[in-house]
Parts: sequence; structure tokens; C-alpha cells
Amino acid sequence: MASADSSVAKSAATAAPARRGTRFRWWLWAVLAGVVLCVGLNRLAYVHARSMLTYADGGMRTRSPEKLGVADKVGLALTGIRLPRPVLKRTPEAVGLNYTTVALPGGDADSSRTPALELWQIAGESERPVVVMFHGYSACKSDLLDEAALFAETGCSLLLVDFRGSGGSEGNTTTLGFHEAEDVARVWKYAREWQPGHPILLYGKSMGSAAILRAVAHLSAAPDGVILECPFDRLLSTVENRFQALRVPAFPMARLLVFWGGVQQGMDGFAHNPVDYATQVKCPTLLLHGARDPRVTVAELESIYGQLPGEKELVLFPEAGHESYVGVDAERWRRVIADFCARY
Repeated sequence: MASADSSVAKSAATAAPARRGTRFRWWLWAVLAGVVLCVGLNRLAYVHARSMLTYADGGMRTRSPEKLGVADKVGLALTGIRLPRPVLKRTPEAVGLNYTTVALPGGDADSSRTPALELWQIAGESERPVVVMFHGYSACKSDLLDEAALFAETGCSLLLVDFRGSGGSEGNTTTLGFHEAEDVARVWKYAREWQPGHPILLYGKSMGSAAILRAVAHLSAAPDGVILECPFDRLLSTVENRFQALRVPAFPMARLLVFWGGVQQGMDGFAHNPVDYATQVKCPTLLLHGARDPRVTVAELESIYGQLPGEKELVLFPEAGHESYVGVDAERWRRVIADFCARY
């Protein structure tokens, strides 16, 4: 009997270290798998951030998320989007406007931070305001020509601007309005020199609107009025909205994209929040938005509207998405813009 008890005790003593060894191996494999997953997700986010913020040399642009099939989405997940550098497709002559091309020189020390910018300058009627026009993400100033033609009907002088990386301006990257705010401030100063004493109105689409808000809040731009189409409230929000368009979970990749994009472009993406910039915009502000916009929600626009301390107006285009409102309802857009410009 004693011998049997002794054998059981020995077996138990032998089994205990074996179980501890098995648990240790499982924990080790779990830790290794977690490290591999973490490294893989960060590498993927780094690649995607670079593809979203760096323009490619030619080629076809990746289709919008809503138009991608399952196989396309898998390929997109592995390689990131392809975003060709925006090029000019038309000139103001295409909409019956005479213009002059103006080049603002870049900085001598670091042209990547102060790149040369190209503008189209269109003279209007005497004593009328100057409207400075800024395009959206992955676009250029030729994409503003339909709106420019309607602005010109009000008699305003116009400056159409290529942000850094687009059209005739230097560079091949974008920061979704963060560093572009520096471009806004530079062109605002140029507009004052070009038409001294005239009211200066800043008009922006999407990213252009975000850049305007940042320039006013942090770079001392002081326009007499601003017209903003569909500005996102936070950079993180607009990145998360793209994941929703793909119908895939936004966490944690959206946050990793914002982080790595900031590292690559020298900015704090989590602090790039137009809803916060809006608190410093005291001039009259006209907000325009498409009610069917999947990229920027009505709630985001309302949050920005609520933060504006000065005179303000919010106009919704019920049938419009993230697109040109002129192409959806030109007559209403013309009327709203004309009423705003008539105040100056």
C-alpha cells in the first residue's frame, strides 16, 4: 500500500512541472503571436498612411471604397491606395474667364516646408471682394473652375490656388489641411497685396476648408469672411469614415494610420481638428454641406457650426454627397454664394 502511494506521489510530482512547462509554452506562443500581429498591423498602417499622403507619378487612381469588390478590397488592404499626383485638366478660359498665372516662390532653406505655389489670378469689378479658392484632397485648382465661373458673376476678383503637391505647385505630398494651412496664410497675404483695401473671402472644399480653419486659428490669417464646404471635424473622424465606407472595422487601424501619417509628415494628426480651430474663427462664416455625404457627416458639420463664435449660416444640399454642389444644384449654390458676397 505504501509503495502504491509512493508511485502516485512520484507521478504527480513529475506531472506538475510538465503542466507548468506546457502553460509556459502556450504563454510564450501567445506573446510571440501578439508581437507579430502588432508589428504587422503597424507596418500595414505605415504603408497605407504613406499611400494616402504621397502622390504617385501617373497611373490609375484607386476607385472609391463604395465601388470596390471583395478581391479589390483584399488587394487594397495589402498595398494601400494609389493616388496619382493631381494635374491641371482645364484653364479658366474653358469657362470664359481671362486669367494670369502667378507663382509664389518657395523658401530657400526648405522647399518641402515652404514650396513654390501656383495661382490663377482673375480680376473682377472695382471695389468688389477678392475670393481665394482652395481645393480638396487629391484635387487641384482646375477642379474649382465651375465654382469660379459663378463667383465671377458676382463681380469678385478670384485667386485659384494649387496646394503643395498639386497642379502647378511644388511637392508630392499632402497632409489633409495641416501644412496646407501655411499655404492658405501665404496666399491670404498675397491677396491683400494684390488688392489692398478690398475685403478678402476664403473659400475651401473639404480639405481646403480644414486648411482655412487652421490658418485662421493658428497662423494669423484674418479674412473678412469664409465659405466652407464639408470640412471634417477631426482627422481621425474622416479616416474612420473611410473604413466605414469599406465596411470594415475602424479600430485600431484608423488610429494607427493617423499616428504613422503624422510621423511621416511631421505633424500631430490627433490634434488636427477643425472643430477646435472653429472656436477662433470670428468672421462671418458660411457652411455648405451635402446631406448624403458619406465622408463627412451632418453631425460633424453641426459640431463645427456650434463652435463658431461669430456670425454664421449653415446650408444643406439634400441631394448632394461628397461632390461639387454646383453639379447637383447650381442655381441654389449661385444664390447662396451671391447673397453672402453681397454683404461685402
